[in-house]
Amino acid sequence: MIGARWREHWEELRRYPSALVGMAIIALLVGLSLYTVIAIPYSQALEKWRGGEPWQLHPVNAAPVWLDRLTGGREARTLIASSEDAEVEEVPFEGGRRLRIPLEVDYDYAGFPSELNLFLHAEGHPQRPFARLAWQTPDGREIALGGHRIGREDRISLSQDRALERRLGGLVPHVGLLADPEIEGEPQVLPGRYRLLLDAVVFDDTAGIDAELVLYGRVHGIAGTDHQRRDLSLALMWGTPVALAFGLLAAVGTTVTTLVIAAVGVWYRGWVDAVIQRLTEVNMILPLLPILVMVGTLYSTSIWLMLGVVVVLGIFSAGIKMYRAMLLPIREAPYIEAARAYGAGNLRIVMRYMIPRILPVLIPTFVTLIPTFVFLEASLAVLGLGDPVLPTWGKVLNDAQSQSALYNGYYYWVVSPAVLLMLTGLGFAMLGFALDRIFNPRLRSL
Repeated sequence: MIGARWREHWEELRRYPSALVGMAIIALLVGLSLYTVIAIPYSQALEKWRGGEPWQLHPVNAAPVWLDRLTGGREARTLIASSEDAEVEEVPFEGGRRLRIPLEVDYDYAGFPSELNLFLHAEGHPQRPFARLAWQTPDGREIALGGHRIGREDRISLSQDRALERRLGGLVPHVGLLADPEIEGEPQVLPGRYRLLLDAVVFDDTAGIDAELVLYGRVHGIAGTDHQRRDLSLALMWGTPVALAFGLLAAVGTTVTTLVIAAVGVWYRGWVDAVIQRLTEVNMILPLLPILVMVGTLYSTSIWLMLGVVVVLGIFSAGIKMYRAMLLPIREAPYIEAARAYGAGNLRIVMRYMIPRILPVLIPTFVTLIPTFVFLEASLAVLGLGDPVLPTWGKVLNDAQSQSALYNGYYYWVVSPAVLLMLTGLGFAMLGFALDRIFNPRLRSL
């Protein structure tokens, strides 16, 4: 009988296109959450978000790739040339060796890279190796980049070499090194194969040098990067299960406890009901957001603590009065008198006969509550009171605000999490309103 009733509700739900669209959006968010948790484990996500490898190979404040394609541009993407793929020339001499490592890249983008770095790793050397760098262009020119002592782990930021910038006529190195010298005025890219020749002297017979030349792009991935080279797609993906889990747990915690407390007050009446109503009235005038701000400022911004405070403050909410009004006529129903006659206990009557009668009406309220708590979590993060560990949508918006993303033209930094928040609210709202028309007797005839 119960199965037939739910099948009837499902058939009725299918009549509402808005409900189908809402379920499709929710299914998409749930699918993304499951994929994220499986593909990027929690510990791995935290390590990447805190600046783990390969963050140093990402460009700073790079726009998404799809945005460049949408505008028909040919902005540069990150290119990496590694010594592992190079043909290393080795010339031994007494007391050491000479290594010539050519790092080659084929550059055919219309725009210049955003940065140029060389990463060097030299382990197991009794003395620090010495290297001279030379930049060879497709048209046969060779530009000396100077000499460097190589440590165990070194980064040579060619883009910040002011002496090289002066030699390139005032052009920053990542522009001047790739510019066509035949074109006057605005610099234009000279496409072709570029080579960074690393000519090193090592004082060891076995230890080598690992090198990586990175030409950072101006676009990266499906969501771009932030000011700390972090891939924003990580926060957008992991923000989905965090947002849904927070909204779901908060909605379950508040609605279920509120319903049970309202039913207990209706059944026992007297001072029990009076205490519940007075607590509800006091709690209704307490502002939730300022209390959460106070807790986050004075105690902790842990997302689980915030969830607990939300549930506790949501127990004695205005929903108790609504549920009480619905439960009062049920208390006087004949089947309740019959249950008391055959000896059913108070707990059984409340949990088995009263609460299930209004559960169908509770479902739409529960569904529409989920995005409310999702927005609440994002609001706390935007205010700087989000969990400092978790990568979430609100944390992305907070970083964008602190770095003046809109002012600097990094619109993607704000639009992506905002769209996901709006989709979440839209999906649950469309499904919740359709469920309300199905389960609410007053709206069933409209």
